[in-house]
Formats: sequence, C-alpha cells, structure tokens
Amino acid sequence: MIDALLDPAVATAAAAVLGLLVGSFLNVVIHRLPKMLERGWAQQCAELRGEEAVSEPAYNLVVPRSACPSCGHRIGALENVPVLSWLALRGRCRGCGARIPARYPIVELTAGVLAAAAIWRFGPTWQGLGACVLLWALVALTFIDADTQLLPDDITLPLLWAGLAANLFGLFVPLADAVIGAIAGYVSLWTVYWAFKLIRGKEGMGYGDFKLLAALGAWLGWKVLPGIVLISSAVGAIVGIALIVFRRHDRAVPLPYGPYLAAAGAIALFAGPSLARLYLP
Repeated sequence: MIDALLDPAVATAAAAVLGLLVGSFLNVVIHRLPKMLERGWAQQCAELRGEEAVSEPAYNLVVPRSACPSCGHRIGALENVPVLSWLALRGRCRGCGARIPARYPIVELTAGVLAAAAIWRFGPTWQGLGACVLLWALVALTFIDADTQLLPDDITLPLLWAGLAANLFGLFVPLADAVIGAIAGYVSLWTVYWAFKLIRGKEGMGYGDFKLLAALGAWLGWKVLPGIVLISSAVGAIVGIALIVFRRHDRAVPLPYGPYLAAAGAIALFAGPSLARLYLP
C-alpha cells in the first residue's frame, strides 16, 4: 500500500481526492470564519461598553450543521460530496430548489488541482505536504479577502509560524532565508502603506497584506519576494484598470490585494529559483 502511494501517478491522484475533500472544508472556513470574527468583535465591543454578553447559539467551523440559507434544509452526507453532489443536484437545493453558487465546486476543484500539482512537483514527501498546506491556506485567504476585504490573523499568523517551523528543517529554503523573508515581507509592505498614506492621506492596503507577504517570505524565503510583489502588483493593476474601463467597479472602492498576493505566492512556490534568477545575479 505504501509502495503504491509512493508512485507519482498514484500519489498525485490521491492528493487530488484529498484536495477535493479539503476544498469542501475550505468552503466552510470561507463562509463562517468572517462571521465568527464579527461575532467576536461585537462581544468585545459590548464588554468595553459595560454591557452584558448576549447568549447566542454555538457557531464555529463544526456547528451548526451546514444548511440551505433559503429554506434551512440540512445538508446530508450524500449532498456534500465534493463537486459530484453539486452536479447531481444541478446546482440547486434539494429542499427548495434555490440556486447553489458555482463557487462551491470551484473552491473544491481549485484545492484538488493545486494539491495534485504540488505532489506532482514535489513528490509524496514532507515538502509536497507542506506545499499543499500553503496552497490550501492561500485558497481560503483569496476567497475571504474577495468577499470581505479581510485577511484574518487566524490564518495568516499560523501560516507564518508554520513556514518558519517547516524551514527549521530546510523544507523549502534555509532557516535564515525564511526569517529574513518574514521580516522583509512585512516591512516592505508596511513601508509602502505608510508612504502611500503620507502622500495620499488615506490607506492603500490593510495590515493583513503585510502579514500574508511575511508568511510567504517565511515559506519561500526572501529571494522570491520581489517577484511576488511585481507579479501581484502587475496583475492587480491590470484587473483594476479593466474593471474601471468596463465600468464594473467604482474607482473610489478599493480592490482587495490579498488574492493577487496569494496567486503570485503560488506561482513563486512552483517557479522557485527560476523566478529569483530573473532579477538576482
């Protein structure tokens, strides 16, 4: 059994299936984590005002069970099979026929494809497993930021520490490169943030962006950071201009930067030294 899993084709297929299952859980994280944070902030504000805490039903990543927001129909096990259930139900709730957004299978497919690509690239090794963890976290952050313009500390900070822990054993880069990458990632965007604020008098990005780039630096080292910033900025500028030109976005409303950082980080993970050689001697 173990020998079979070590075969690249079998390991890649197994990673794809595991990625689909993880993607189903990521859908829960993407939907519930921002709501959990809002509840926590509301409770903290109430405590600061000296108000009594309001008792609310438990709401976390485990409870309550997933249900249709339109009719409250509880999602059964057979309705929760990644991608296949959505196709079998034709994108509709079994209880009321309400439309189920296509984004749910898209997240699952993305997590599955990225996991398969990671194992194909790095093999069924600790490095391959670490790549999967990084990519899955980037998927969750991408969709949360796109929805709420938030990059939760609950994901970015553990991701940063996980990168440092992984490179304690040189999983992707030497530990010194990882530490410098974490520091440089945070400080570089922190500097851009304050420079923009002093010049324009308003914020150009959030603190979550600093922490995400620091996490990418902790995983991939400082050498890929210029490439990540360049790629994310270029893609973000192109998308932003396109949205403004086609009048689908108000230029006064900021665009989330996290999805572009995450995409550039994924590219840097697979490109690695090849990316750094483009601008380093």
